[in-house]
Amino acid sequence: MTEATRIIAIRHGETAWNVDTRIQGHLDIPLNDTGRLQAQRMARALQDEPITAVYASDLSRAFETAQWLARPLGLGVQTDQGLRERSFGSFEGKTFVEIEGLLPEQARRWRQRDPAFTPDGGESLLDLQRRVVDTAERLAARHTGELIALVGHGGVMDVLYRAATRLDLQAPRTWALGNTAINRLLWTPEGFTLVGWADSRHLEGDDSGDDHFSDGTGRG
Repeated sequence: MTEATRIIAIRHGETAWNVDTRIQGHLDIPLNDTGRLQAQRMARALQDEPITAVYASDLSRAFETAQWLARPLGLGVQTDQGLRERSFGSFEGKTFVEIEGLLPEQARRWRQRDPAFTPDGGESLLDLQRRVVDTAERLAARHTGELIALVGHGGVMDVLYRAATRLDLQAPRTWALGNTAINRLLWTPEGFTLVGWADSRHLEGDDSGDDHFSDGTGRG
């Protein structure tokens, strides 16, 4: 156990495109106001955790979410493109309904979680799995015996859950991938283990105290 790395994995806060069910992929869509509030609350929930490093996708919705977490802890955010969302190529910018209408055969393969299916100009699930697992293992191996945070995207969280539970890519998803939910994993050289998933208690209740929490930028 001395070689174990504890991981807190967090999906970015909400964006306008999340609300619209519009595919973001590698497009750089910022947080909306709700997403910033979610990130603020997540940061408050984790402010007493002994986190030693915060890594994030370089896309702004994940990077800003990570900044809310890192700054009160006195840490910087280290970006890694390996934590990016799946590249959806020609799907990006379109809603689920638009994809169904314009590209019905591709939409079918996507719904069925065909591991080898690649949207035009994008990545397959197999490509995403290799990238995310390799990245998470590489980062975790730098911090044995420590607690680190990985801030990414829904697809990244899905891959990490499957890696920790040994579920294959085509298994139906029965777990939540909520914006700024707190997910906990353990990594050793033998692989990932699930500790806790989809803790969103910090998002419950009113927001009366949110204006008094600072991320270190003076923005509240």
